[in-house]
Amino acid sequence: MTETLKGWVDAHLHLDLYSPAERMGLLEQAWRDGVTGIVAVSMDLASCQVNRELARQETQQRILPAYGYHPEQVVPDRAELEALISWIRERAIADERFAIGEVGLPYYRRESSLASGEPFDIVPYVELLERFVALAAELRRPIALHAVYDDAWHVCDLLERYGVQAAHFHWFKGPAETVRRMIDSGYSISVTPDVAYEPEIQALVAQYPLELIMAETDGPWPFEGPYAGRQTVPGMTADVVRHIARLKGLDEEEAVHRIRDNTYRFYGL
Repeated sequence: MTETLKGWVDAHLHLDLYSPAERMGLLEQAWRDGVTGIVAVSMDLASCQVNRELARQETQQRILPAYGYHPEQVVPDRAELEALISWIRERAIADERFAIGEVGLPYYRRESSLASGEPFDIVPYVELLERFVALAAELRRPIALHAVYDDAWHVCDLLERYGVQAAHFHWFKGPAETVRRMIDSGYSISVTPDVAYEPEIQALVAQYPLELIMAETDGPWPFEGPYAGRQTVPGMTADVVRHIARLKGLDEEEAVHRIRDNTYRFYGL
C-alpha cells in the first residue's frame, strides 16, 4: 500500500492488556502508521475503567472504549456483575461514548475443560451474555462479541430475541449455515492478521459482504506466519486490509476507505 493511504481502524484491541509503559508508545506509533481509530474492548470492571481513562486522555477521540466481561474466564459473582452493570449504566447517563464488549460465550474454555474430562456448566455463561445483550438493547449501543463455531448460532438467537442488530462478531469462525444466518441478519465480522495465512479465514472473507467486514488485531494476542515473533500492534490492520482487498479483487485504496467507513458507521467513530 502506498504510504499516503491512511484510515486503518483497529476494531478490536485489548489496549489495557499492554503494560502501562507500552501504551503511550503503542498509540503514538499507531497514529504515525495511519491508524485513525481504535475500539478498546474490556475484560471486567477494572479493565473497563482503564480503557475509559485511556479514551478520555486521547483528545482527538480516536479511541472508543467498549465495556463488558470477557467470557473466557470464571463467571463473576452477583455483586461483581451488578457493580459492572451499574457502572456501565452510569456511563450512559453521563452520555459518554462507548460500546458493549467484549462479551460472548466461552468456546475455548469449555472445549479445554471437556478435553480434560471435566464437567462444564454453560448455563451461567448464557445468563451472563443475556444480561449484556439486554443491556445493549436498553442503551442502544453496538455490541462486540466473542462467539465462534457452534456458539455463534445461540448468540444469534439472543440477538434476535432482544432486537439487537448492531452486532459485531470479532475474529469469527463458524459453519456455513451460521455464516448465512449472520449475513442475512446484517451482523458484522472483523478479520485479524491471520487472514494472511489461515485458509478458513480467507474463505470467510471471500464469502462475507464487504460492507459487513472490519479489520482488527485483537492485540496483544500474538500471530504466526509472517508475524511470528512480532508484537501485535494496531498498524497491522494495514496488512489485514491489503489481504481483504486481494481476496475481494478490489483496489487497495477502495478497500481502505470502505472498511474504514464500515467501522466508523458501526461504532459511530
